[in-house]
Amino acid sequence: MDNAKAKAIDAIRKQGGIIRTREAFRQGIHRRTLYGLRDDGALISTTRGLYQLADMDSFPTEIDLVNVAKLAPHGVICLISALSFHGLTTEIPHEIWLAVERKARKPKMTYPPVRAIFFPGSCFREGIEVHRIMEQEVRIYNAPKTVIDCFRWRNTVGLDVALEAARSYLKQRGASPSKLMEYAKLCKVERLVTPYLEAMVS
Repeated sequence: MDNAKAKAIDAIRKQGGIIRTREAFRQGIHRRTLYGLRDDGALISTTRGLYQLADMDSFPTEIDLVNVAKLAPHGVICLISALSFHGLTTEIPHEIWLAVERKARKPKMTYPPVRAIFFPGSCFREGIEVHRIMEQEVRIYNAPKTVIDCFRWRNTVGLDVALEAARSYLKQRGASPSKLMEYAKLCKVERLVTPYLEAMVS
C-alpha cells in the first residue's frame, strides 16, 4: 500500500472509521486515493458519499447510528432506537428512528434504513444529549424524554412499548418521575401520562 493510502486510512481510523466524501477532501485525502481504497476493498461505500473501513470491529448498531448522524447531523435519534440505546425496551429496532424538526426536509439516504418522525419545534429541541460513539458525536434524546415521546407517538410505536419503557426507566437508579412529567407537559401528553405514572410509583 502506498504512503498516501496508508495516511488516509490512519486519518479515517482516528475519526471512528467512517468518513463522508467531502470530509475526506477537506482533510487532504485526494479523490484518487479515496476511490483507490474503495477499489482495493479497504473502504466500503455504505451509501452515496459515505465510506467505512472494511476492517471495523464495532457493533452494527453503533455503525448505523454513526452513519445516520453523519448523513443527517440536524436529526436526533429517537423513539425505538433511543429506547434501545438507553436499555429501556425489549424491541429490536430494524431501522434507525430519527426525529426531524417539522419544517425540515426528510433526510435522503438508502442505508441504513431510517424511519423519520417529524417533531414540532418545542418537542424537538428539548432533551437532546450528545453521545460520543466511534469518535463521532451522535445526538440522542435522553431517557425520560424518550419515554414521553413514546406516549406522544403511541399510535406509531404502540402503547405497550411506552408502558414498558416507563416501567424500565422508573427502575433505573436516579430515575425522576418529576422529569417525566416535565417532558409530558412540554409534549402535551400530561393528562394521558399522569394516571399511568401514578399507578407505577404508588
